[in-house]
Amino acid sequence: MTASLIRGLAPLALWLSLNAHAAAPQAWPAPIQALEAQGYEVLSSFPGPAGLTGYAALYLGRPQTLYLTPDGQQAIVGNITDAHGEKWQPELLDRQFGAALWRQLEASHWIADGKADAARVVYTFTDPNCPYCRQFWRDARPWVNAGQVQLRHIPVGLLAADSPAKAAALLAAPDPAAALARHESGTPVQPLAKPPAAVSAKLAANQQLMERLGVFATPASFYRDAQGRLQKVQGVPTEATLQRLLGPR
Repeated sequence: MTASLIRGLAPLALWLSLNAHAAAPQAWPAPIQALEAQGYEVLSSFPGPAGLTGYAALYLGRPQTLYLTPDGQQAIVGNITDAHGEKWQPELLDRQFGAALWRQLEASHWIADGKADAARVVYTFTDPNCPYCRQFWRDARPWVNAGQVQLRHIPVGLLAADSPAKAAALLAAPDPAAALARHESGTPVQPLAKPPAAVSAKLAANQQLMERLGVFATPASFYRDAQGRLQKVQGVPTEATLQRLLGPR
């Protein structure tokens, strides 16, 4: 993972099992529930070492590992290290946590741009008033038009007063993909004066996910590398970064 990609993503690239099993918040053991009451957002659980049960969590938007003792009576916050001071299975946990966050991206409210059977999927947070988002959309055309990549634009409204209304108009359009293509091609979408409650809820969920991922500007794009690790590219990618993000032409 290069330094430019680590920046902003490194706080996220930790901890979660590919076989992690979700449970309702009330199902967590009492010590984990007590940490929830202190502001921890528990994402899932996974088998830890030495009979411990691990929990992937976020606290103030940053990842934290929690461990429950075998007797279920105590919770420990932090990393587990061995006799050499090495973290427990860091590369495995990095891939695993990335898989869990990828599922959250999949469940977001996105607009498809490209073929559904494309070999690579990239999620990108997009503001309708963001000129850098439009530049990225244009730069990605060779990959998208060739059927190599499907961009999944996650609309948010951040940059201008009418950004939420424009993002709502894209999501509420009869054909969101066509509406997005027209907008990015130079025919601006018209703000939706009174977005339906369901559309407003989708936008709010997208914004919450953006904040959860530690993203505060657009475009911000996420993809999985050859090792299955979640990677992030902030801003308009350079030519070299496009090759990593979208793959070789």
